[in-house]
Amino acid sequence: MLNNITFTMIKPDAVADGHIGAILNKISEAGFRISAMKLTQLTVDDAKKFYEIHSERPFYGELVTFMSSGPIVAAVLEKENAVADFRTLIGATNPAEAEEGTIRKMFARSVGENAVHGSDSDENALIEARFHFSGREIF
Repeated sequence: MLNNITFTMIKPDAVADGHIGAILNKISEAGFRISAMKLTQLTVDDAKKFYEIHSERPFYGELVTFMSSGPIVAAVLEKENAVADFRTLIGATNPAEAEEGTIRKMFARSVGENAVHGSDSDENALIEARFHFSGREIF
């Protein structure tokens, strides 16, 4: 099952811009099954912990501030080869470099406000899913 799940967040920019439905539609059309989902908001401490891997990077403070600035949609997605397929679907971090039809090309504002998060490995997908959901919340 490990390579069959990934974790995503629809970030505060895309939520504020009203793109939740359109992004979820793209996810569904790409063959992903949503096995957990909720609208929530990260506290500053939550965002610091979630993005702790980037704590030494120059953008860390800005990332924490942004990710705790408004509601997000957290979701666990299922599909064969989920992590790689989802990263293809969302596109490059920089929307100017993302391929046409990808979520970031369509909905991101900038490199920093890039609409969605997607796990970068099978191991991180599991860690990130467990950060946001208890076992009884994932179906």
